[in-house]
Amino acid sequence: MAKLISLKTFTDKRGNLTVIDRILPFRIERVFYIYGVDDSRRGGHRHHITKQAAICIKGNCSIYNDNGITEETFELSSPDKCLLLEPEDWHVMFNFSPDAILMVFASEPFDAADYIYEPYSDSYLSKF
Repeated sequence: MAKLISLKTFTDKRGNLTVIDRILPFRIERVFYIYGVDDSRRGGHRHHITKQAAICIKGNCSIYNDNGITEETFELSSPDKCLLLEPEDWHVMFNFSPDAILMVFASEPFDAADYIYEPYSDSYLSKF
């Protein structure tokens, strides 16, 4: 199941420094970021093997998650919060603020065969 974690952040009068060091439960094989999103939804899939970690490094967005047992919506509005997504976590990203930048670390390089687009149920449709 998806889990929100706090990233270690150092703050002083000069600003903030957030560190990602030995906290992700996988080796990073791919990094991508999503920005300039209108009112569209992104994602709408889960994976066979890929694990992911999502951080909204600017602005905010929401991520709906369904692992086939539990449905939950996470609000990402601070760059020191990281959402860990397991392969079974079918997720949709939405409600992007105009300035949002969502950075995602993935455990695997891109492979179209790793994606599963069918949701566990259509219950997510009533949430948007």
